[in-house]
Amino acid sequence: LFPTVGVYQWQIFAPKQRHSQLLELAKMKLNISYPATGCQKVIEIEDERKVRPFYDKRISAEVEGDFLGDAFKGYVFRISGGNDKQGFSMKQGVLTNNRVRLLLAKGHTLYRPRRTGERKRKSVRGCIVDSNLSVLNLVVVKKGEADLPGITDTTAPRRLGPKRASRIRKLFKLSKDDDVRQYVIKRKVEKEGKKPYFKAPKIQRLVTPQRLQRKRHEKALKVRGAQKSREEAAAYAKVLAQRTKESRSRRASMSQKRRSSRLSESSA
Repeated sequence: LFPTVGVYQWQIFAPKQRHSQLLELAKMKLNISYPATGCQKVIEIEDERKVRPFYDKRISAEVEGDFLGDAFKGYVFRISGGNDKQGFSMKQGVLTNNRVRLLLAKGHTLYRPRRTGERKRKSVRGCIVDSNLSVLNLVVVKKGEADLPGITDTTAPRRLGPKRASRIRKLFKLSKDDDVRQYVIKRKVEKEGKKPYFKAPKIQRLVTPQRLQRKRHEKALKVRGAQKSREEAAAYAKVLAQRTKESRSRRASMSQKRRSSRLSESSA
C-alpha cells in the first residue's frame, strides 16, 4: 500500500514539482560554433519539440535548423558531440543511445593514458542523440539568411598563427623562393611592471641550407657505412677461403701420412 499512496500523493499534491521536473528533462543546451569566424555560443532550448528532430541522429550527421525558429532559417548544422546530464561525453562509433563502459587504450578518444601500455575501463555515452543529453555540440556547415548574434556577425581573432612552414606559405600565398621566417605571426606579451616582448613559434618542417647539409652528411654516412660493410664482407670471405684451403691441405697431408704408414706396416 505504501508505494501506491506515495504515487497518489505525488500526483495529487505536487503538480508544480512534477511540471518543473518535466521541464528539466526537456531542457537542452545547444553549443553552436562557426569555424569561419572562430565564435561559439551556448543556446538553451526549453521546448522539447524544437529539439526532437535531433533525436536518433548520429555524430557527424547534418541537420537543417529551420525547426529551431525563424532566426535559424536556411542553416545546416553538423552534430559533433555532446554530454549527458551526468557529464559523460558522446563517443563516435558507439552505436547506442545509452551509456556503456569500454576498455580504452592509447589512441582512443576520451582517454589519455598516464603510463606506457595502460588501459582503463571508462563510461562513455553512445553516438546517437536522445533526450538524456544536456548539451549538444553543433557546427554550422551552411550559413542561413540572417546572422546569428554572437556567432556569425562577429569574428574572434586567432590567438596563434600557423606553425608549419607549408601552412605559413599557404596562408600568405608564398612561393618556394620566399623566406618563411619573415612571415611568422608574433604575439605581444605584456606583463605588469615588465617591458613588453614578442613571442613567435618555432617553425616546423623548415628546409634551410643547414638542414640540406645535414641531410647530405647523413646520406654520405650511409653510403660510407654500406661500402665499409661490403669491403669487410669481402675481406672476411677471402680469409675464410684461405683458412678453408689450409685446413683441406692439412687434412690431405695427414691422410697421406696415414696411408704411407699403413703401407710400410703391411710390407714389413
